[in-house]
Amino acid sequence: MNRVTASTLLPAVALAVLFALGSNVVLADAGGNDQYRPGIPPAKSGAEVYRMICQGCHMPDGKGAIGAGAYPALAGDKALASAEFVAITVLAGRRNMPNFGGTFDFGAGFFVLPQLTDEQVAGVVNHVRTSFGNRFKGTISAAQVKALRDSLQKK
Repeated sequence: MNRVTASTLLPAVALAVLFALGSNVVLADAGGNDQYRPGIPPAKSGAEVYRMICQGCHMPDGKGAIGAGAYPALAGDKALASAEFVAITVLAGRRNMPNFGGTFDFGAGFFVLPQLTDEQVAGVVNHVRTSFGNRFKGTISAAQVKALRDSLQKK
C-alpha cells in the first residue's frame, strides 16, 4: 500500500496551486452562457469590478495593506483626483500593480490577468473616486478610457 508523505504531497499541492493561479479566467453565467470572453470578468458595475479584482490588495475598505507586499490605500489618496491617472494605472499598471488593460501578458501566457473592458475600467475608476470617503468631482467615460487605451497601445 502506498503511503502519502509530505515529500509526495507537496509537489502535487504546488502543482495544483500553480495551475489555479496560471489558468486563464474563463467565465460564464449561471446558465452556462459563454457570453463573456475568456479573461473578462462578468462584473457590470465598478463596485463589482472592485470586489472581484481590486479589494484583494486594496482591501474592502480601500485602506490598503502591508504584508507580503505594500498595497496603497485608495481612501484619501489625492492621486485619485485625476480620473485619467487612475484609468491609466488600471490599464497599464504602476510600480508593482499589474495592468488590467490586456497590454502585457505576464509570464508569456502562463498567467493571464483579467482584461477589463473600457466600460469596466470607467466603472471601477468612477467607483474608487467616489468611495471610501473619496469625493472627487467628475467621471470618466468608456469612450475616454478607449482613447487612453489606444494611446497606450501606440507606445
